[in-house]
Amino acid sequence: MFEIFQSEKNHKFYFNLKAKNGQIILSSQAYADIHGAKNGINSVKNNCEDDELYERKTAANGKFHFNLKAANGMVIGSSQMYASEAGMENGISSVKKHAIDAEIK
Repeated sequence: MFEIFQSEKNHKFYFNLKAKNGQIILSSQAYADIHGAKNGINSVKNNCEDDELYERKTAANGKFHFNLKAANGMVIGSSQMYASEAGMENGISSVKKHAIDAEIK
């Protein structure tokens, strides 16, 4: 499911894509309003199946993470850190599998 929330610190809106077990698999950038967050969710749904839009990265500490980008190259969402490359690939597969049909809360 996608969960939209507003930060108490900066009053901006964000969304998380959560797996059925509640684990966050993708987090958004900040949006000025809820409409922007909903547009971001639609962008995830429209782009999540294209493997070329996933930017796979290795952090300085050796952990793995990814960004999902829109066709224009802008980052739509970012993953958590994974201990292994296989874990990161499982995270990408989870986004591909769950994002399209995910409810918005």
